Amino acid sequence: MSEWRKVFRQSLAVPPHCQRRRARWAGSTAFCCVLKYLEGAVLAQGAEYQLRLSLFDATYHHFFGRTWRSSWRAARATTPRPARAAFNETVYFHTSLNHPGITVVVELVTVAGKGDEGSQHLSCGFGLIPLFSSRSEMTDLATEDRALKLYHGTPRALLHPRFQDPMEKNKYLMVMEKSHLQYALKTHQPLEMVFHLLPENLLVSGLQTLPGLQPARGDTGDCLQKPRLLKPVSCYLEGLSVQLTPSLEEFEEELLELLNSDRLLQALPGSARGEVRDLCSVCWAVWSPVLGTSRAEVVLPLHGGAHRGPCQTLVYRNPVSSRSSRQLQEQQVESGTVQFCFATDSEEHPVTAAELLRSAGDEPAPTPALSLAAPLETMTSPRGPGLSVSELSASPRGKDGFLVPGSSQHDAGITHLEASLGSPDPEPSASDHLRALPFAPLHVPIAAVGLQAGRSHTLPSRAALARLHAAGFPQILDRHRLPVEISEPPEPASISLRLEESDPLQGDEIILQFLAFGRDTRDGTEEPWPGTIFLTFQFYRFPPVTTARLQLVSAEPGAAQLLVRLNKDGTLSTGPPGLQLRYVVDPASLRPGERRWFVRYLAEHSLQIDVWDGDSLLLVGSAAVRLQPLLRQGREAVRTHHELEVTTTEYEPDVAVLGQEALRHGALRPLGVRVLVRGHLHLCLANVGHPCEETPGQLPSPLPSHSHHVPGSGSATNISAGSWLPLNVAGGGQVSRARRLVEVDSELAAALHSRQAEAQLPPPAAPGEAMAARQRKLRRMALVRQQEDASSGRMPQLSEQRARHLKDLQIIDAYRDHTKGENIARVLSQAITATHTVHAVLGTAEFFEFALKNPCGVQHTVTIEVDQPELSVILDPREWRHFKELTRSATPVEEEMFHLRQDLKPQVYLRPNETLRIPFKYQTFSADPALAAAQGPAGMDADANVATLGKSEGRQTKHIQVCFQGSGGRPLALLRVKVEPQPHVVDQTFRFYHPELTFLKKTIRLPPWHTLPGAPVGMPGGQPQMFVRCSDPNIICETKNMGPGEPQDIFLKVAGGPSPQIKKFFVAIYMDAWLAVPTQIWQFYLHSLQRLDLSGTAGQLARLSLLLRGTAAPRRVQAFTSHPQELQVDPGGAFLLPANAVQELHLGVRPRRAGSRFLYLNLVDVESHQLVSSWLLCLSCRQPLISKVFEISLPVGGSCTKRITYTNPYPSPRLYFLGTNRPDLLQFKEDSFQVAAGEVYSIGLRFAPSQEVGEEEILIHINDHEDKNEESFCVRVLYQ
Repeated sequence: MSEWRKVFRQSLAVPPHCQRRRARWAGSTAFCCVLKYLEGAVLAQGAEYQLRLSLFDATYHHFFGRTWRSSWRAARATTPRPARAAFNETVYFHTSLNHPGITVVVELVTVAGKGDEGSQHLSCGFGLIPLFSSRSEMTDLATEDRALKLYHGTPRALLHPRFQDPMEKNKYLMVMEKSHLQYALKTHQPLEMVFHLLPENLLVSGLQTLPGLQPARGDTGDCLQKPRLLKPVSCYLEGLSVQLTPSLEEFEEELLELLNSDRLLQALPGSARGEVRDLCSVCWAVWSPVLGTSRAEVVLPLHGGAHRGPCQTLVYRNPVSSRSSRQLQEQQVESGTVQFCFATDSEEHPVTAAELLRSAGDEPAPTPALSLAAPLETMTSPRGPGLSVSELSASPRGKDGFLVPGSSQHDAGITHLEASLGSPDPEPSASDHLRALPFAPLHVPIAAVGLQAGRSHTLPSRAALARLHAAGFPQILDRHRLPVEISEPPEPASISLRLEESDPLQGDEIILQFLAFGRDTRDGTEEPWPGTIFLTFQFYRFPPVTTARLQLVSAEPGAAQLLVRLNKDGTLSTGPPGLQLRYVVDPASLRPGERRWFVRYLAEHSLQIDVWDGDSLLLVGSAAVRLQPLLRQGREAVRTHHELEVTTTEYEPDVAVLGQEALRHGALRPLGVRVLVRGHLHLCLANVGHPCEETPGQLPSPLPSHSHHVPGSGSATNISAGSWLPLNVAGGGQVSRARRLVEVDSELAAALHSRQAEAQLPPPAAPGEAMAARQRKLRRMALVRQQEDASSGRMPQLSEQRARHLKDLQIIDAYRDHTKGENIARVLSQAITATHTVHAVLGTAEFFEFALKNPCGVQHTVTIEVDQPELSVILDPREWRHFKELTRSATPVEEEMFHLRQDLKPQVYLRPNETLRIPFKYQTFSADPALAAAQGPAGMDADANVATLGKSEGRQTKHIQVCFQGSGGRPLALLRVKVEPQPHVVDQTFRFYHPELTFLKKTIRLPPWHTLPGAPVGMPGGQPQMFVRCSDPNIICETKNMGPGEPQDIFLKVAGGPSPQIKKFFVAIYMDAWLAVPTQIWQFYLHSLQRLDLSGTAGQLARLSLLLRGTAAPRRVQAFTSHPQELQVDPGGAFLLPANAVQELHLGVRPRRAGSRFLYLNLVDVESHQLVSSWLLCLSCRQPLISKVFEISLPVGGSCTKRITYTNPYPSPRLYFLGTNRPDLLQFKEDSFQVAAGEVYSIGLRFAPSQEVGEEEILIHINDHEDKNEESFCVRVLYQ
């Protein structure tokens, strides 16, 4: 017991400030501080010194944790170096208070005086080591040493009210000249595995002995440098019983009397009837198990009272009364005993399944705390009031851990130990839950490296340039109307971003000219080649583009086909060939500071272009081109030609290994990926510089406001009312012209118009003779009125007109009385309303501060109400400080400024006539409907070849109102935020094809962070953690940090829709925890297709059929396949699909190679070029049985002819068909042959030349008349 108390007292620590304990902090961070030596004039030769380390909270002027003391070291002086005291000690600790105000205080102490009686410890100085930067991140923890400057005095000066943070602002502290402490501070991740053994905020040395750790290896003796846990031992406690002295009934009686007297002496609020109350500790015991004994009976005394215990709370101690003092003296115990049987014999206690799962994990289970939750065997006694344990209820715990009386149905009482009175069912224990075995995820990650723009880009040859020049493409002219010459792309090392930003021609006219598309020479002639294509891409933050259909026209045999636009009726355009698109980027349409980001976008990003088949609507492939050649570098215009490889990627289905094989490293089969080059796209890039005022096609638009400070409503100069039109006069003043109420209010105009319409309604028509009689009467009445008017003037008409005017005035007066209160309230609300415009971009946080002023002479607690979740108040001062550093705002940051109500609405306290800056953040992860509605939004179509920034066609402006309500519920100020969505930059595009109405689960591996465009340079602390957010809240998107040096993966889980739906969403990737600005934005397309599973043998034909369901109208459709050489359809041409009918489509599948593959089938309306249905064919093909193997050697580029023999084994003549898996390398003399019974036939083979060195296996399939495989031969061709 004494040894335990000694260790326990050494581990006691001062808790952090109460405000820190209320906040919720993230995970704890482990640190390692190496104290090397102290050097300077403050040291005296031969004197002994000691270093003391403590944790300090500068925000609340509070020391916490426990002070660590080093060994005493003597100072030594060597000429010419000053005196030095070498410590070379390492201190370890971990804390979760990641706040800039948390620091480590280092104190230098020496011994003054001589002898034990007269010596005393004196403080020679102190210094502060910061742990976290202003962004609440770890300080730049470099591996090299640092020098800590020391201040005169004692660390108690930090508790002075005039102490300010940071230290540099304190004029009362003086720096020690020529004195410093050499140290090194860094994070220590190996300490995380012993967090359960090391209390938080406790500074320990690696030389100290920690329970649960093995001794250190080697001569260092530092057990925390690479901590190793002791092997856990399973212990069993049986027969647990508690005995309270002198008896349970007497113990309860005395306890209830004390509680009752305490209730009479104190009036404690908050103990309402029926309230759920905390359990209280009655007494405790301490036991250190002795390992090595298989079984032992243990009896422990119970303790309590005003002494420090494991619970760190005051517990009840049974007083020594007159009637029980003799019994207590005889038993020599304080409050009773607890006894149980302790055993470590595994033979008597079989291991459970939960323990097997626990032992299979890498991390050992933490040592459980002692708690008595087992049922009690209560000891009976003849004495006592007869009050049972079940009749006692839990008593609430008051402040500082004292017991307070309850107000339950019983008089008073507490529950013994940890009995649960709230629910009759016991809580499930840890052994009831199964734990997953550790193994790798079953989703093989896909590398997110995107298209290799450098590898897929080649310069066109001179012959190709000559052919393109002769085709008659439109010339690109500069601002002087002169042709722009073709130049070579510059080297990346010669690019200067500063030169680009200082260019006097700030206006950029980006021109993309698509010229031709040609087949790759390595691509076989049997591969499908489109007749028409269209392109989809997105440049910068302009809207995505889907071009018109372009016809491929052959100018010369073997050359690239020219791109010619098609008219809406399907005929070729008579204009020049090619497709030219222009993007106008003018500083007037950019946000402040966006010019630098646009230059960086051109220097670091690539433009990804998707090429689609215009007839089958299948993806031909994708290409990427670097945008760096668009940097003009001081020139007026640049123009470059590029030849891009259009590649397509074929993925095999994910094949996972389950069972015991999943536990083996590398059990997952690698994801089969084939990258095929489908063709070459010829493209011309140009950038023509313009002065800002001469940029063509740019409409004058006001510069968007990007101020981060929003003034309050009191700073408004005027308020425009609804019935006044302001006019500017020459004198500089402002004159308002009055307008009619009908022009201002539409409701009043409608009321007056309806009454006039009723007055002018023609009388109802009467049929037949009644109508004729009525007309005669009206003519007579008209003649009578003419005579009366001639005799008495026009007084009757004037009286009728006056009556109508009076009626209109009555309507106007009634309308004024009805809307008077509403108009007054509207004008008053406008007087306290301020407006701020936010140009929102997906994933980017827009930060601003609102100056809130209390106009009253009394204090107010203001409640902030926001009607949209995208706009929020920044409550965390660390996040506030982070955004202020990003925006370079110089306004102060106040700690603990807001208070959250129960409904999570923030409140702030305002003094009379005080002005506070309220930080706001607008951030949306929902894509604008105009950008995410379809695969290729019509931002630019066939009739709009010029795009400019600053336009918001299709994007709706959103208005958000913020109300600042005072204590009485009346609004003190109103803030109206006008949100104008802007397009965002797409860095990479992914397309996935998946069966309909199923979940897509994919893992995408992130590239190294320093290779991502937009990543910050020189980030401290090694590889940062990445965060992801998805634009669709119904999609699961997350990333996990797998440890230092390990790659990071993004996991996606997307629910697919019905076929042929295309789901589009975006994923933003961040490198800061506050998600301020995304480093990259990825665009995802999920094509939902109808799934059809196929299985067969390579080289053998398999037939099946599909049912086509007609739409509401008849359509002329045609079926297209992604692999027509392996998948044939019948009918092969266009056919009529009746409305609401079912028609059968026949399929024939002849796979060429074994394995699992995806094939695609589209049903397209040939008249409107719309996708009617699409299928995903999951093909599983097995290898045929090889009967013979041949070998042949050929030189690279050489060809030859060979013969092989085949004998008909049947007693009748047979017709055979020949096939191969490589028609590009092997051709047959005859595709079929007929041989008599038992005869031999020679098959003629011709091997085509190959341009690559290596070995190829070519299969020869011999099929019967039903196209079933009879035999298969394998020819191994070695190209040398």
